[in-house]
Parts: sequence; structure tokens; C-alpha cells
Amino acid sequence: MWRMLQNCLCVLLLCMGAPALANGVLQLDADAPGQRAARHIELLEDPSRILGLNDVQNPEYAERFRPPPLAGSDINLGYSKSAYWLRLSVRAPSDETFRTWLLELGFPALDQVSAYIVDAEGWQVYQTGDLQSFDQRPYPHRHFVFPMRLAPGQQSTIYLRVESQGTLTLPVMVWSESALLVYSQSAYGMLALYYGMLLALALYNLLLFLSLRDPAYLAYVLFIVSMAIGQISLNGLGNQYLWPDWPAWGNVALPVGFALCGAFGAWFTRLFLRTAHHSPGYDRVLLGLGGVFAVLAAAPLVLPYQWVAVLVSLQGIAFSVIAMLIAVLGLRAGNRSARWFLLAWSLLLAGTLVMGARNLGWLPTNMLTTHAIQIGSALEMLLLSFALADRIQLARQEKEKAQSEALQAKEAMLAALRQSEHQLEHRVIERTRELAETNARLRVSEARLTELAQHDPLTGLANRRRLSDALYQALNQANDSRSEGALLLIDLDHFKPVNDRCGHETGDRLLQEVARRLLACAGVDDTVARLGGDEFVLLLPPAQTHAQVETLAARLLTTLRQPVDTPAGRHNISASIGIAYLPHDGHTPEELLKAADLAMYCAKSKGRDTWSRAHIADLTS
Repeated sequence: MWRMLQNCLCVLLLCMGAPALANGVLQLDADAPGQRAARHIELLEDPSRILGLNDVQNPEYAERFRPPPLAGSDINLGYSKSAYWLRLSVRAPSDETFRTWLLELGFPALDQVSAYIVDAEGWQVYQTGDLQSFDQRPYPHRHFVFPMRLAPGQQSTIYLRVESQGTLTLPVMVWSESALLVYSQSAYGMLALYYGMLLALALYNLLLFLSLRDPAYLAYVLFIVSMAIGQISLNGLGNQYLWPDWPAWGNVALPVGFALCGAFGAWFTRLFLRTAHHSPGYDRVLLGLGGVFAVLAAAPLVLPYQWVAVLVSLQGIAFSVIAMLIAVLGLRAGNRSARWFLLAWSLLLAGTLVMGARNLGWLPTNMLTTHAIQIGSALEMLLLSFALADRIQLARQEKEKAQSEALQAKEAMLAALRQSEHQLEHRVIERTRELAETNARLRVSEARLTELAQHDPLTGLANRRRLSDALYQALNQANDSRSEGALLLIDLDHFKPVNDRCGHETGDRLLQEVARRLLACAGVDDTVARLGGDEFVLLLPPAQTHAQVETLAARLLTTLRQPVDTPAGRHNISASIGIAYLPHDGHTPEELLKAADLAMYCAKSKGRDTWSRAHIADLTS
């Protein structure tokens, strides 16, 4: 009880002394590495979110500014639907020349940020936020940075308006240009080291997965990647480097990344601790938590951002606690892997708890709470790497034990079967022969399946799948060599009546003959494919001239006009050809086929038995 009274008294004294902390002008110091402005800021809540600069400067609202609820060294308002105005007065040193100062708002996950600054050149107004593309920021930095040029001894009042669906964390700093450069270089270097470590761990465990085929390593790789997505969004590097022109994704990448991190973390926990075998009940709990995380990853499509962020934070805390409980139970049950997991997850749990509590406004925002999950995750991933290495060692020991037991069993078996050695040899020879025959049949079947998967069974030409691969290869070659290839879509004229009158057997004979003639006209590097029915494609790789392509099209028409003799009689056929050039008429197989198809229908509209080229007007209509 006495401790509770002490805490209440401390809170009361802080509230009474708050105005004194917030009053006063921030005296800028060019020699300071950076100056925190939180204790010089006054705050005004705007629940209506309609107040403008003129409104908050009027006496009616100007007198309502109050010191913020400071916890630690920065402002953290938690989640709020209101807009907030921040007022800060600064004074430049009197013994300096004109100098550019930089006002930094060091939390990149804010939806809307407006800055109104009076400097030596008058009012400067800046509009930014993570809902806008990065190139609209007044200063190229992962945080929101606003320049202000002040004369010697000039005092300036700065207004900041912030609004966000996420947590309103507002660390405000004032820097000289040189000081921010030095600090940023150090911060970017530390972040590069952190993400370099994540990349190295991801690649290392991916190689282990490809080597061992243990899904636990794949789950861990996906856990690292999703953690990186959340972290990159949290510290603003995503908006700056990865998705500067996708603010819609950048606005939701934070909860989506951490939700996926939880989903893959639950999967990894199940596999690493083998809960399906050791603790089926807790395994179902982890499976349910992973499912909830997966749903939350897609929740920004239908739910408000604030709801998703709060749910992800609470779900992360719940999952961390449950994972720790399972690890403790596994440790008590003698699960060797639980030792490493418990130690590693304790560090991540601490970081997650601190981040979640900070996002909910329960803890102050400072260097430790801001980077808590990064610190915790870095230590956790290093320890889990040791855990996975120990897992390999454990697997090796189990393998050696199994091999030893197998060797003993083999020796016992040999001792028991020495009396029937000749019979055993005969069986081995017979079995070897059967296996060789089976392997030979499997190789033939595999080769046949591969052939069927990429070729048309009727004509032997490439099928649509093989054509798609060839188109991608031709597009890449065309882009690299800056030359053109060509795609000719060939559709037989009046083919359906042949099937109706003479039967499908005659139609198949005609299709096979058309395929043979197309192959005869094609070059060594050309691809001849059948799309289906009476549609064929001839792909010419770069480099082709239009004259060469058109000459080939005319030759194809002439070749196809030759009569075809079948048991049902002689048939005269013709075709309509649509020509599309790559990459001019399309950058994907679908776009090229569409362009060629439009050109083919244009040829049919001209009276058939001719060719036509795709035109831009046709493609865009």
C-alpha cells in the first residue's frame, strides 16, 4: 500500500511540474551531437482533426497547448484517433552565421506529418508521412527530417501536426547538418550490420535446408525474412530503399511483417521442439496461434490499421509467453533442444514485450525501447543458430547410434545366414536384376513424362508450357541484345468443317501435316508450338528484321496452300497469320500472344489466307 501511495505521489508531482518542463525555448548548440526537444514541446489534441495552422495560432487554441505526458526522453501517445499539434520554440546561437538546422521526427511509421517552420526565409510548409511516396520528403532520410535556415540569434516557433492509425511515437531531435550526417552514418552502419547478420543467417539456414531437407530450417528462414520485413518497415529503410513508390504497402508492411513472423515462428517452434510428438495439446495451440497470425497478416485488407496493429502486438506477447511455457515443459521433460530455445526465446520475448508495451503506450520511448526487438531478435537468432547447430550434432549422434545398432544387427544377421550363403547370393543377384530393370523402366517413363509435359502428343510440337519458357528466354535475350524477335500466330482457315465432314481422324492428319510443313520452314533456333485446336505458333528469336519476318510469313502461307492428301480425299487449306514483335508488342508471354491474336483476327477480317501485324491502337483498344 505504501509503495502504491509513493507511486501516485510521484505521478502527481510530475504532472504538477510538467508545465515547467515544457516551457522555455530550446537553445540550439552547433557543437552538440543532437538535441532532444521533447521537454520544450507543447501539445494540443485535435479530436476533430480539422484544425489548421491559423486555428491553433488563435488565442482560443494557443492557450490550450499543454506539456506532453513525457515518459523517458521522448513523447509516446500510444494509439489515438485524434490529430495532435506540437509547438516548439528554438533559438539559434547569436555568434554564428546563417546556418541550416534539421528538425528530425524519428518514427517513420506515421501516416501524416505536416511541418510549419518560420526561418530566415519566411514560412516553410512541408507535407509528408508514410502514406506519401519517399521522393516527396523534404530531406532524403529514413526518418522525417525538415530543414530550417536560421539567422544568428533568431528565435523561431515550429508547429508540427501528426496523425496516424498506428502508435503515435514522437521522438523530436534538432541537429546541425554535420551532426546528423555523423549520426546517420553510424545508425545506417549498425542497421547494415544487423540486416547483414539476418541475411547471413537466412542464407546459411537455407543451405542447411537444401542439404538436410529438414523443414525446421525452412521455417526458420521464413521467420528471419518476415522479421526483416517488419524491422525494415519499423526503422524506415523500407520506405527509403525497398518500396519508396508504394506507400500503400509501406503503411501496412509493419503489422503484416510481424504477423508473418509470428506465423512462421509458431511453425518453427512446433518443428524445433517436436510438439506434435512430445506435447500434442500444445501443438494444437501453436497451430491455432499460427493460423491467427496468418489471418492477421491479411487483416489490413478488411480491418482498420489500428485494430490490426493492436491485435498483432497482443498476439505476439501471448505467443511468446506460450512458446516459453512449452520450452520450459520440454526442458523438464529432458528435451535437449529446449535449452537453447528457452534461452534464445527469452531474449526475443523481452524485446517483443518491450516493443508491444511501447506501442500500447505503457513504456516510454527511448533508445532501448525503440530498438528492443532488434536487440532481442539479433541475440535470439544468434542463439538459435547455435541451437540449430546443436540439432545437427544431435542428429549426427542419433545417426551414429542408429548405424551402430544397424551394424550389430547386420553382424547378427550374417551369423544367422551363413548356412544359406549361396541362396542369399542368388536372391541378391535376382533382386539386383529386378532393381536394374525397374530403374530402366523408371528412366524411360521419366523421359516419356518429360517429353509429354513439354510437347503436343498429336503433332510432337512444343506445347503451351514449352512455348511460355521459350518466350521468357526470347524476351530476356531481346532486352539484353536490344534487338527484336517475332511471334507468328497461325490459325487454320475453315478447319472446323473438315472435322465435321470427314471426322477427327482426317482432321488429325491435316494437323500433323501442317506441323511438318511448319517445321520444314522454321530455322534451327526457332520454336514451333501448337497452342491447341488449329492454332500454331512460330517463335523467332532475336535478331530479326521486319522484312525477314514478313518474307517468312508469306512463305508459310504459300507452303500451307499446298493440297493435303488423306484417305478421305484431297484437302485445300489456308491460314491467317498474326505477327507480334518482341519486346515492342509485349513484355510478357501473355501480352505477346494477345497482340499476335489481335493481329491474326485482323488478317481474318481482310479475307483470310494472309498475314497482319499488331498495331499499338489495337493493343490499347
